[in-house]
Amino acid sequence: MAKTSKISPFAPAALAELPPIPGVRLAVAEAGIKYSGRTDVLLTLFPEGTEAGGVLTRSKTASAPVDWCRAQLQHGEARALVVNSGNANAFTGWRGREAVQATAKFAADAAECTPEQVFIASTGVIGEPLEASKFEAVMAKMAAEAAENRWTEAARAIMTTDTFPKLATQRAHIGGVPVTINGIAKGSGMIAPDMATMLSFIVTDAPIEGRALTKLCRQHTVPTFNSVTVDSDTSTSDTLLIFATGGAAARGARRILDPDDPDAAAFSAALLHLMHDLSMQVVKDGEGISKLMTVHVEGAESDAAARRIGLAIGNSPLVKTAIAGEDANWGRIVMAVGKSGEAANRDRLSIWFGDIQVASEGLRHPDYSEAAASEYMKRGEIEIRADVGTGGTGRATVWASDLTHEYIAINADYRS
Repeated sequence: MAKTSKISPFAPAALAELPPIPGVRLAVAEAGIKYSGRTDVLLTLFPEGTEAGGVLTRSKTASAPVDWCRAQLQHGEARALVVNSGNANAFTGWRGREAVQATAKFAADAAECTPEQVFIASTGVIGEPLEASKFEAVMAKMAAEAAENRWTEAARAIMTTDTFPKLATQRAHIGGVPVTINGIAKGSGMIAPDMATMLSFIVTDAPIEGRALTKLCRQHTVPTFNSVTVDSDTSTSDTLLIFATGGAAARGARRILDPDDPDAAAFSAALLHLMHDLSMQVVKDGEGISKLMTVHVEGAESDAAARRIGLAIGNSPLVKTAIAGEDANWGRIVMAVGKSGEAANRDRLSIWFGDIQVASEGLRHPDYSEAAASEYMKRGEIEIRADVGTGGTGRATVWASDLTHEYIAINADYRS
């Protein structure tokens, strides 16, 4: 495991307490996949009738578990989820595929279901074979010990270089019937999601069809997980899965087949809030983070263009190191806007650090104060706003960490 010397300065003072969801049971174990003396496997068991949706990385070197989940999402039936940390089971060829198949069988035997009803995710080192026998040794015991109140343990078991577990919960109503949405996530480095997130697993008792869940995930990942970045590197293992047990149907909640159903509106809003919460916890735990950047882009040709410009700013090593060094080098923002590949009017470009306007209409602002800007850069959270001057209505917000010596130290010895 990479050596982390300190907890993120943005770690929450207290972890969210997730309520039980009837029929959903969780267990963790020390399987010795890579780490010693800590849990590294999570097993979640779902009741019969649970449906699954989700989105997965678009990486062209996706892991074997991602391929497996992509296939199982076609039918969307779920009875179990297995997640391990310490080994991504990516770029492992036929051995990786066999490890996934074996793991699915071990979990299916323990959960008394078919392997096709098992979802699998892995995170950790790329290119190292994963020994499925390590799952076989713990799976039956985990199934026997699984309980409804082990969400915090679950979030800890899937951590790699994370410095704190990431949990969130929301309540919503479907036709007046209350439903619960619980979620956990992991992620600290190799964070620049593309259609998904690092690893995130969401569970609800709402009665929602799997394809509707997937549509909601695709919609909500854009302004949440796909709008955060730590280091511009998209993982081979990015997986966001949501499981709906349907338990609230027994209390009168109507089954949702379409995300545009009016009865789904409150659930959709709560899901978006939860996904935003989890994605912000991820970026706030960026490897070596000392400052959080919030980048607002406006005046772009489209929202998508604005988001790409925002990511160009948030991913720039020169911007990130300037933020880390508390250097009000706004010229680097100019550079990042220009390199984004999106339309921007150089002679109408305006930039702000917080409420301080540093550039206006393509020039340094006449009232610009280096002293005021430098003082602002000492804050822990930095807001950057750029109007790129195309006259368009496109706007987006992106969140990013800075780039510190600690990030280099963590990643220089990640495999040692």
